[in-house]
Amino acid sequence: MRIVRTGAVIIVAMAAAVALGNAKIQIGFTKLVKPAEGSALAKAGCVVCHAKMGKADLNPFGKHMADAMKALKTKELTKPVLDKIAKLDSDKDKATNEQELKAGTLPGHPKSKPAPESAPAK
Repeated sequence: MRIVRTGAVIIVAMAAAVALGNAKIQIGFTKLVKPAEGSALAKAGCVVCHAKMGKADLNPFGKHMADAMKALKTKELTKPVLDKIAKLDSDKDKATNEQELKAGTLPGHPKSKPAPESAPAK
């Protein structure tokens, strides 16, 4: 019985550590990107990087971000991490991650993309 309780405590502690780590990344993301209030990006929360709310699975943007953090040997989201993935098109919607972040859309979800630029005035 004691082994079961110890195992449960370890699992809860690990889950809390993951949640705190993700919250730290999300706070860092918001500080770096400064999404416009009311934009899809500002409303998305964890879904900016994760496939679904409450799930550990990363979407393509989240995977690129994780790979960049690993390559840069950091556990924090920094400007160099975002710079490393800025020119990628994680969700293959023909808009770079940088374009999507500036537009307030989700770079890991192909249905969320910037509006086409207006035609030049004649």
